Amino acid sequence: MSHDPHVKLIYMANQIAKFMESKPHAEGLASLTSHINDFWEPRMRKHLFEVLDGGGQGLRPLVVEAADKIRRPKAA
Repeated sequence: MSHDPHVKLIYMANQIAKFMESKPHAEGLASLTSHINDFWEPRMRKHLFEVLDGGGQGLRPLVVEAADKIRRPKAA
C-alpha cells in the first residue's frame, strides 16, 4: 500500500468523475465541480490542488478540466 497522502483523494475524485462521465459532458463537468465545491472541505480541496498543481498525475481528465471552476482554498 502506498503512503502517498493523496492516493485516497485521487481515488475519490476519480470515482466522482467516472460517474459524472455518464452524463452529457457539460452537465457532468458542472456536476463534478458543484459536488467538490459543496461537499469537500477546504483541506480536501487544498490537497486536490496540490495534485493538480503538480501536473494532475492519476486524475481523470474531467477532474483536471474542472480545476479552474473548483474553489481554491485560501492560504493560511
